[in-house]
Amino acid sequence: MFGYWNDYYYIAIPFQILAIIHALKTGRRQWLYLLIFIPIIGTVIYFFSELLPEISSGTFFSNLQKYFFPNQKIREWERKVQISDNITNKLGLSNAYAEQKHYEKAIGLSLSCLKGLYSDDPAILLQLARQYFYNEQYAESLAYFDQLNLKNGHRFNMSEDELLYVRAEEGAGRYESAENGYQRIIRIHHSLEARYYYGLFLKKQQRNAEAREQFQAIRDEIKLLPRYLRRRSATWSRRALRELMSTKS
Repeated sequence: MFGYWNDYYYIAIPFQILAIIHALKTGRRQWLYLLIFIPIIGTVIYFFSELLPEISSGTFFSNLQKYFFPNQKIREWERKVQISDNITNKLGLSNAYAEQKHYEKAIGLSLSCLKGLYSDDPAILLQLARQYFYNEQYAESLAYFDQLNLKNGHRFNMSEDELLYVRAEEGAGRYESAENGYQRIIRIHHSLEARYYYGLFLKKQQRNAEAREQFQAIRDEIKLLPRYLRRRSATWSRRALRELMSTKS
């Protein structure tokens, strides 16, 4: 009997190691105790909670490359730029830098593309708005989003970018506009991600009771979603639970 358990344990070791490395690389350190001290059960739970949603959304293998071979994509694009430093290759390299959080290099390359026929190219404007946001340069991010929206008839093509804009407003200290933006996105798009960031916004404003309402709403609403959407939105439910546990009424 114990021989069978030993066999299962040795089979599980590679998966346990993969899960531990994945947890470390992706900042999910809260899983380490379970993965190390209850390896088989912990690995199974980690697979269904963390890895399966990535696999279902189609992001697992790209994330695998990003976390375990972080410079491979950069080297590929650097080689392409050496062969031909056209706009497409430079923007590809810029994105590769941004994925590894080398935002200064990414922004510099994107800015170098914003000239001539491409001086107001929507794709480059959007790329710069996102990169400035993640580099915590919120005023610059808002400026490029505003420039882009002038071309798009003052509308966002993706709700994710609309949320970035609102978060940039918060980062730039435009709190009233940011709060209105969070409420609008939640009302129109029913976004659990927006509700989570709105909860954090309220928490920073010392409005803990209102923040808890947002975090609890995420936990309640996710139960109403179809299974595939529950898996896709599981990250926000887990984060909301952590905030509920750490936020006093």
